[in-house]
Amino acid sequence: MSKRRIAVPSMVPGGLDAHRSGHFGRCDVFTLIDIENGKVVNVDVINNVEHTEGGCLVPVNLLAGHKVDAIVVSGMGMRPLMGFRAAGIDVLIGQGVTVREAVNGYTAGTLQPMTEDYVCGGH
Repeated sequence: MSKRRIAVPSMVPGGLDAHRSGHFGRCDVFTLIDIENGKVVNVDVINNVEHTEGGCLVPVNLLAGHKVDAIVVSGMGMRPLMGFRAAGIDVLIGQGVTVREAVNGYTAGTLQPMTEDYVCGGH
């Protein structure tokens, strides 16, 4: 596995031991994890931006600007899913309560890609 940067929507304060957020667009922060050869080599936390109605692509653009390769979520709507795909960012269904548990699922290769069958309504 080469170097990859993944994002996990998180509750404050972010980081590996933070709880994952159930709604990516309205999360407090994004924990960005750099993984190289299956190992965590760096962790950063960035604030989410204001999420206004119809603004589901704002977090997509934020994460694309931070060179994210994949996002691990509990769910999202069709519009941001399509936005992430257009930006070349993989969207994966996460496991666990904490960011660390989601990262462990990612490095173990057990996370499934999000498909249209899993999108939330109202987005």
